[in-house]
Formats: sequence, structure tokens, C-alpha cells
Amino acid sequence: MEPAVQALWLGFGAVVITLLILDLTVFSRRAHAPTIREAALWSGSLVSVALLFGVVVLAVRGLRSGLEYYTGYLIELSLSVDNLLVFLMIFEYFAVPGGMRPRVLKWGIFGAMLLRGVMILAGALLLERFAWIIYVFGGLLVVTGWKMWADAEIRIEPDKNPLVRLARRFLPVTDTYDGQRFFTREKRRLAATPLLVVLLVIDWCDVVFAVDSIPAIFAVTRDPFIVFSSNVFAVLGLRELFFVLAGAVDRFRYLKPAVALILVFVGLKMLLSHWLHVPIGLSLGIVLGTFAGAVGLSLARERRASGSPSA
Repeated sequence: MEPAVQALWLGFGAVVITLLILDLTVFSRRAHAPTIREAALWSGSLVSVALLFGVVVLAVRGLRSGLEYYTGYLIELSLSVDNLLVFLMIFEYFAVPGGMRPRVLKWGIFGAMLLRGVMILAGALLLERFAWIIYVFGGLLVVTGWKMWADAEIRIEPDKNPLVRLARRFLPVTDTYDGQRFFTREKRRLAATPLLVVLLVIDWCDVVFAVDSIPAIFAVTRDPFIVFSSNVFAVLGLRELFFVLAGAVDRFRYLKPAVALILVFVGLKMLLSHWLHVPIGLSLGIVLGTFAGAVGLSLARERRASGSPSA
């Protein structure tokens, strides 16, 4: 491994570990759902760190790697929006109290980073051994984007979830929550609380979403460092972004269609990669323009609905 690449890996690891320590020791002391303002400040800080890290990648690896990093990060961040809407449905389904949600999201994000690392490694190995699988990935993204555009109904069915069924097979599950505990003692035996079931469902959903997001980043680059770092930085801010969107989910009506368009674009890029090369700068512009356009249209629609004059 080149010294510059090794230094980037070490720097990336140091940044991520520092952020996780801050999250565990400073920002997770109180068991409460953060306000929109608190969540927005921390989420904005994490986005700023991710963007600044892109500057480091650009300086060390060059313009192309820097653009690949930013494109990958924006794709993963936009795909995360749909994850969060599903997480909100899961919390509503299980009637999880607001004060317990940060803990579930925190451990869910830790699990997501580990699972994505494994899936990225598997995806890289598959692409290296079977070049044709890029067309499978591309087709998967186009189909997923089309279903999302068509607003296919998302069903939360915990009883059919394999992780939940496995947990219930080996552990009894209590009927009520016990504070923020995942396990408790019931009649002198160890039992799982419904909070563990919620965590398992959220991790399972992230695996399902990763099936879309991992191929999407491979359409941008095959560089393992760019793929992993852009994914991790996008996942790190999920918890805070959840509380921002949970308080303003109705304001961003066009985000989901925008994510669908991005998935279709990336999928077509993979399917046509043998015949058509889309410059990385153009890809970044399309992703950024689609995301920004969705936010702008959503806010404009809200202003019209409220009857307030245009700025």
C-alpha cells in the first residue's frame, strides 16, 4: 500500500474513532430525543467534517479521487433519507418512546458500519472475479428506483423477519419495555425486551438498503478507500439526521422521488458502462442538482401551501 493511501486510512480511522468517542461520552449522556436544533447542529457538524475530509482526499489523491469521494458521499447521503423514513415507520409500529430512540439508532449505526464493511468487501471481490455482475447491480438499482418512484408500499412485518424469528427462538421476549435495556430479568431468566427486536429490525432494514447503496457507490469508483469512507461518513450522521427529518418530514415531499431518480441514473450508468462513459464531474453535478432541486421544490411547495409570499 502506498504511503499516501496508508496515511489516508490512518487519518480516516482517527477521525471516525474520535467522532464515535465524542458521541458516546459527550452527546449520549442524557437519554432524550434531541430537539431539531440540537440534531441539526450535530448533523451539520458531521457533514462539515465529511466535506473537509473530501478536501484532504483531493489534496492527497488528486482531483479525480476527490470528485469520486464527493459523488459517492452525496449518493450515500441521499439514499440514507429513505432509510430514515423507514426507521420512523418502525419506531411508530413498535410505539418506541422518544427517549429510547437515540440508543437504538446509535447501536443500529454501529451495526450498519460493520455490515457495510463486510458487504463492500464482498462486492469488491465479486466485481474483481465476475466483471459481468456490474450489469446485475445496475439492473437492481434501476428496478429499485422505479419501484421507489411508483411509491410502492413499504410493509413492516417483524414476525417474518429472519433475525427477529431467530432471536425469539432462543430468547423469550417481554411484552413491555424496561427503560433503555435490550435485556432484562423476568422470572429469574434472561429475556429480551421489545427494544432488542426494534434494533434487529433496523439492522435488517439497513442490510436491505445496503443492497442498493453498495452497488450505487461501485458505479462511481472501485477504490476500496473511497467506497468505505464515503459510506461510513454518510452512516455516521444518520442518527442526528433522523431527528431533523422526523421533525420536518412533511416539508421535503420531493426527496423520495429525487432518490429514485438518482438510483435510476446510477443504475443506467452501470448498465451502459461498456458503451458510454459518464465523466465523474458530470455525475457529481447530476446527483447534486437532483438533490438540491428536490429540496428547493419541496420548500417552494410548502410556501405555496402556507400561502406565504415567495422570497
